[in-house]
Amino acid sequence: MTATAPAGLDLDRLAAHLATAAPELAGGPLSATLIAGGRSNLTYRVRSGERSFVLRRPPLGHVLATAHDMGREHRVISALAPTDVPVPHTLLLCADDSVLGAPFYLMEYVEGRVFREPAQTEPLGDDGRRRLAYAMMDTLAALHAVDPAAVGLGDLGRPEGFLARQVKRWGAQLDQSRSRPLPEVDRLRERLAATIPDGEGRATIVHGDYRLDNLMCDPEGTTVRAVLDWEMATLGDPLADLGLLITYWDLVGWGAGFPPGDELVARYAQRGGADVGSLDWHVALGCFKLAVIAEGIHYRHTLGQTVGEGFERFSTMAAPLGNHGLAALKEN
Repeated sequence: MTATAPAGLDLDRLAAHLATAAPELAGGPLSATLIAGGRSNLTYRVRSGERSFVLRRPPLGHVLATAHDMGREHRVISALAPTDVPVPHTLLLCADDSVLGAPFYLMEYVEGRVFREPAQTEPLGDDGRRRLAYAMMDTLAALHAVDPAAVGLGDLGRPEGFLARQVKRWGAQLDQSRSRPLPEVDRLRERLAATIPDGEGRATIVHGDYRLDNLMCDPEGTTVRAVLDWEMATLGDPLADLGLLITYWDLVGWGAGFPPGDELVARYAQRGGADVGSLDWHVALGCFKLAVIAEGIHYRHTLGQTVGEGFERFSTMAAPLGNHGLAALKEN
């Protein structure tokens, strides 16, 4: 008999599937806990006897098309394993909805620490915070240095017209999650569509949600042990990652002891990152993405389809993000 599982995870069905699909993982009775932090795909730590691994599955209900593709996420992590980008080793992909009600995959559990709040970094001191921030930027530059074709990801996305499609795609997701007027976000959407940077930059693998709390670090914060949450990975303009990261950096306000955003950008460029000339537009795009994500989470929460705590705060995020993006475009 397995232990009681968090919502979205049937341990008896999982145990039966592992017994045939991956017997090496079925080392004993299963137990599981929901890993806090993720607000989109659900992430669980599963224990099987003495072994631990991580299970990822889509959220409960209101799943937007292509936004929670487990096969895609599994493919990207598997392809990056031999590169300089630290990722967990994948263990199993299950596309059969009958097991857990949705596709899922398993990956190794990486020991380490995720820094989610500035207070967690106080023991690092100013030097430690700078090392942590620089490790974050070095890892992003390493990702953007990977040749997609060389690791079998040359067909992961369509780089041509990437930025225009990003605005269109996130606008469509906003419409599917819309439950109330959002004039600031609508205005940002209009201005982004009207001011897309000219030309196509170098196409790289784009993480899609690269930020400090999607990194598993060593406890001292000196190295990145694993980049997590690859659900939005694609091929496109690397500045999409950098712009979103700087948006997070400015809004979270990591504050005293951490390098400012312009120093992070300089470190990225020094380590071989992309030309950062049109970064302001990409910061505005990052604001738009975060507004859409927050509104989607808010919408699922109103329908009772979220698991965990702290979702109420997402109801107030969209308008400030819209205004921040317009300010980046100098149009608020």
